[in-house]
Amino acid sequence: MSSLPIAITCGDPSGVGPEVISAWLSSCRESLNNYCFIGPAQWLDALSAVNKMVVGNGSYVLTPGKPSLEGAKIAFDALRIAAEGCVNKQFSGVVTGPVNKHEMQQVGFHYPGQTEFFADVWGGEPVMAFAGGKLRVVLATWHIPLMQVGRYLTKEALTASIVAAHDLCLSLGILEPRIAVCGLNPHAGEGGLLGSEELSWINPLLQALQIQFTGLLPKTLPADTLFWRHSQGEFDIVVALYHDQGLAPLKLIDFDTSVNITLGLPFIRTSPDHGTAYNIAGKGIASHKSFKNAISLAKKLIN
Repeated sequence: MSSLPIAITCGDPSGVGPEVISAWLSSCRESLNNYCFIGPAQWLDALSAVNKMVVGNGSYVLTPGKPSLEGAKIAFDALRIAAEGCVNKQFSGVVTGPVNKHEMQQVGFHYPGQTEFFADVWGGEPVMAFAGGKLRVVLATWHIPLMQVGRYLTKEALTASIVAAHDLCLSLGILEPRIAVCGLNPHAGEGGLLGSEELSWINPLLQALQIQFTGLLPKTLPADTLFWRHSQGEFDIVVALYHDQGLAPLKLIDFDTSVNITLGLPFIRTSPDHGTAYNIAGKGIASHKSFKNAISLAKKLIN
């Protein structure tokens, strides 16, 4: 493992982030010197961790399930410290807790999500990916309205997502990855009856990329059956063309275990693939499986 610790941010202090991190810590059997925990004093004081960085006013009181602007600022400041720490060679990568982007927008966080924030600080062209117990998914487009997908789904974006899918599989020890790409239209266009994009440019692009990626299928497949086939082991990874096309099946099958991965940047960032879950925060019932997997995957990708 890298000699530099991995930064772990609390996320929104009022969400489930702090408690799932604490739950993981209680079962952790490795040296905590491998990590640096960033968050409010009230939470850090209760941790057995060695490396800690306090964010926010020491008088801040964490109230589970009750978001506040002060908590949003702590979440944002924790992200900044973690991102800048990677640039300054303090950290080897980042695992982020879930945040409330709407609240953070009110304290200066002007990004659609954490992925775009890290791209801004670190530089690079990000690609959003996910890995769960059964599914691995890379998105060609993500935090944009559905009506604008056609504008952002370009040859360059699709190529970048296929490259990222291939490289992620290699990092996970899959040496000849079988990559499938979802159709944009119902039934992958039904031979042009339900849309022309597959025939006009998506399938020709896939066929051209087969020279470089021999495990890439030469044409798109209907998304409604592709994910089931992937879950049965027919493919190693799927490229989805827009956010909900990929995340709806992923969260249906791997809700408690999947991990969000930011690829294409100088440093690794992972996170549990769930939100703040204010409705169960503080009740001791939030699963820490996804966070545990986010830690494990970050270590694997960093090394």
